[in-house]
Amino acid sequence: MMTYTYFDHNATTGVDDAVLEAMLPYFQRDFGNPSSRHAPGMAARRAVDFAREQVADAVGVQPSQVIFTSGGSEANNLFIRGAAGYLKPTRVVVSSIEHPCIIRTAQELARGRDGGWNLRRLDVDSLGRVETGDVDQALLEEQPGLVSVMLANNETGVIQDVAAIAEKFRMRGAWMHTDAVQAFGKIPVDFSSLKVHALTISAHKVYGPKGAAALIIDKRLLLKPLIHGGGHEQGMRSGTENVPAIVGFGVACELAKKRTSEMAGRITEMHARLEQGLLEMGAVIFGWGASRLPNTCYFALPGIEGDTLVVRLDRAGFAVASGAACSSVNPGRSHVLEAMGVDADLARCAVRVSLGNSNSSVQVENFIRAVSSVAQELRRVNMTAVSG
Repeated sequence: MMTYTYFDHNATTGVDDAVLEAMLPYFQRDFGNPSSRHAPGMAARRAVDFAREQVADAVGVQPSQVIFTSGGSEANNLFIRGAAGYLKPTRVVVSSIEHPCIIRTAQELARGRDGGWNLRRLDVDSLGRVETGDVDQALLEEQPGLVSVMLANNETGVIQDVAAIAEKFRMRGAWMHTDAVQAFGKIPVDFSSLKVHALTISAHKVYGPKGAAALIIDKRLLLKPLIHGGGHEQGMRSGTENVPAIVGFGVACELAKKRTSEMAGRITEMHARLEQGLLEMGAVIFGWGASRLPNTCYFALPGIEGDTLVVRLDRAGFAVASGAACSSVNPGRSHVLEAMGVDADLARCAVRVSLGNSNSSVQVENFIRAVSSVAQELRRVNMTAVSG
């Protein structure tokens, strides 16, 4: 029987045993509604409050700064739409490589019926780093109101200097947000050090359950709710809390804080060996030379379609991605690679490998051999087709 290896941890991660164990009681035994005043309800409330403390501690904030949401996309929407509800319409600024839930929300804000908001995208260089010169240019233009620049890109793994960008925009009075969903659990993430007003993290990227995330906010930040109702989550996000998922999120954050540094070394070694093997095959690694997440490799073998390679590797027992999982319903060229100026033919060859805690050096070696074998076979097929 074929052994299957999972190399797509930027898309999602498996739930850690300790996380699952903590969640299980809240599905049946301790199933109370945390808004109820009786004993079962108060037990659920205590569980949610404790999870809030765990999440807060993981990023260096107070529990009151944690707003639980259903996922990273909702948290990002809550910042952009919620902040826009309180600010005078000016300009919303985002990097050109943001997650679609940031870019599309910003686009919708700029298309709003009331008008007033303009969208400004920040350019990135060929390595996927936000251009310092374009940040300075944006500051000379219309007054920025909202700014969102992701901490680490979900495709390339390239890390942005969010603190430096935030400092510049905050001096102009803008509200600064960073999507730290991919960064958290892979590199240290500290709210104060990033100098932002808001930050997003998500459970299922750090061995927690799907369906739980958080928007971390500055205590002075006021947001207009997206969901109105009973005033849950400090009035910023109504709806009965997903107690099991929130409990799991809390444990996952606690584990992430403990494991980030200890896992980084081992994963960095595997990552270096992986990229060495790919480079020896003639691969192009996107973002090579920039500071990147220690687990992420976005590469292309020229002349071999990324989608084709992903399918063939899946048959060989390896799960990788040809782009971001959230964009799989709209296949096509990566907007991240397009922003980086990557040639369209090369961009179609892109494949992402993202390592996780359960991966081993043996799996990396097996993967390198599998890629080499599949690539040789596909090139033979291509040569036969051309000569025929």
